Amino acid sequence: MDKVKVSNIRVYAHHGCLAEETAIGSEYLVNVTVNANLTKASISDKLSETVDYVHINHIVKEEMKIPSKLLEHVGKRIINRIFLEIALVKKAEVEVSKINPPIGGDVEKVTIVLTEKRKK
Repeated sequence: MDKVKVSNIRVYAHHGCLAEETAIGSEYLVNVTVNANLTKASISDKLSETVDYVHINHIVKEEMKIPSKLLEHVGKRIINRIFLEIALVKKAEVEVSKINPPIGGDVEKVTIVLTEKRKK
């Protein structure tokens, strides 16, 4: 199976369980990898026969605007939209990282990773 990766989408958003996190917001990085058959696109050179990474970026930015307490929740929304809007995708992996999380230590980031296959 072929893959399309969109890496290190930088977003400022308002996710978290603490009131300060949702009020102030913080920096996030999102990585998306999707599996799809890209054979037709590799021959035809047509955008309509591949997974448009501009579309993936748009989905991520829109879903990251909606505040969630948990990164898992926003990650699942991103996967749901990918399956809903991009029929070619058979499997999706989404990583959502919070940069400098407020956890009382010197931590660069925390990351959740969700992977899901399209239900038949």
